[in-house]
Amino acid sequence: MEQQITARELAYCGLFGASAMLLPGLFHLVRLGSAFLPMYLPLVALAFFVRPLPAAVTSAIVPMLSAAATGMPPLYPPIAPLMAVELAAMATLIAAARMRWPKSNELAVLIPVLIMGRGLNTALAAAWAAAADLPPVPVASLSLVSGWPGIVLIVIGVPVVVRSAERPRPSSVHMKEDSGENS
Repeated sequence: MEQQITARELAYCGLFGASAMLLPGLFHLVRLGSAFLPMYLPLVALAFFVRPLPAAVTSAIVPMLSAAATGMPPLYPPIAPLMAVELAAMATLIAAARMRWPKSNELAVLIPVLIMGRGLNTALAAAWAAAADLPPVPVASLSLVSGWPGIVLIVIGVPVVVRSAERPRPSSVHMKEDSGENS
């Protein structure tokens, strides 16, 4: 059974995708770009709000679109394609886990997926280095170590975003009733 993407999912993908395009520029202005993985923040958070396919497609397209539009992340060395694969895999796993276990704790989903994502990124970097006749171990090690500050930021920031979005908000009807009673 094929399901269409909903307007809500499209809106989330657009909002978080645009954030993933803009946030790296802000981080690079203060020289905190690649270490804090600013593109990962919104794309990992997006996976908590939409199904696996829209999360994966958005997460795969944004690094490539950003590379084409701004040169960040670079296409060579192939940082953008490696990020696209890593982010799509992580987004798919997070969204699938949230569909399977909707009441699960964000960290219980996030931490194993982030570890897997870093492992995938490291393996892809090593494979690219070997194909480019570069020493795979130093390249893979650099890839693994360089993103850890960003992983910490994601572990701290994404659950806050997810929990704040899931918190019930008063409806406008109740707000109007309350303001009338207090007059």
